[in-house]
Amino acid sequence: MNRNDFQEVSKLRVHEAKQLIDRQCYPGAYYLLGYAVECSIKSCIAKQTNKYDFPSKTVVQDCYTHDLKKLLQTAGLWQKLIDEMKLNQPLSDNWAVVKDWKETSRYISGVPEKQAHDLYSACTSRKNGVLSWLKKFW
Repeated sequence: MNRNDFQEVSKLRVHEAKQLIDRQCYPGAYYLLGYAVECSIKSCIAKQTNKYDFPSKTVVQDCYTHDLKKLLQTAGLWQKLIDEMKLNQPLSDNWAVVKDWKETSRYISGVPEKQAHDLYSACTSRKNGVLSWLKKFW
């Protein structure tokens, strides 16, 4: 996959999550939203990869995770997010929701409506959503 692929998959997962929320399928929506964030971060990592460069083994291994914080660290965005959250309380509030997503949410059958809606809003808010912030670094 390349940077554009990750961007397209991120957008697709958000679209699919919205469709699931509209149909009251909250566990699937919650799960897909986390993957949208993950793909966005991986797009940021891909942007930093120079053609013909051979990445270190550590960087490669760190990319193959579903841990959002670790991915942000690998992308060199963790400190930028911390700095931005100090100035932007709504972004901080949104990250507080997004950071709780785990890949293992695919095994959860009882995601409440509010939790799915909160994650959707935290991800997609145009001004202070986590995805909107990440798109600055795509």
